[in-house]
Amino acid sequence: MTPNAAILAIRIRSEMEEIARVVERTLRLLNKAIDSQDEDYYDGVALNLHSFYTAIERILEDIAREVDRAVPTGPEWHRDLLTQMSAAFPGTRPRVLERTSRNCLNEYRGLRHVIRKVYTFNLKPSRLQELVTMLPGCHTSLVADLNRFCDFLETLDESHNS
Repeated sequence: MTPNAAILAIRIRSEMEEIARVVERTLRLLNKAIDSQDEDYYDGVALNLHSFYTAIERILEDIAREVDRAVPTGPEWHRDLLTQMSAAFPGTRPRVLERTSRNCLNEYRGLRHVIRKVYTFNLKPSRLQELVTMLPGCHTSLVADLNRFCDFLETLDESHNS
């Protein structure tokens, strides 16, 4: 593990602040799409949902690289990363994600794939609305999980520096 786990915790907490802004923006864009009946707003909704997932995925990759020293590879690496982060590594780290967070992230992982492979005008507004409706709860769950993990990293760093 990195000699200064607190640096990783700082990076995670900083990224979480940006993710909170993405969540707020996504909710606003969905409201604009619904209020105006302008489907073009759904492109922004989709982009922000994609940003939400990829930002979380970057955090999880950092943890896999710096703490676990093992980043999944292969065609299913996105799914494998979520599985890895929902498992504890005895003697190394506690689980990063609880089941609730892993399950909701899996929904956004699926959207990530669709957004990268399909034109945005083929996205279903009803599915985007469903994902946005889930977003505040998923975000709250992730914040709790990642704050708990950052607390672990900071404790680890304190004991390492004592």
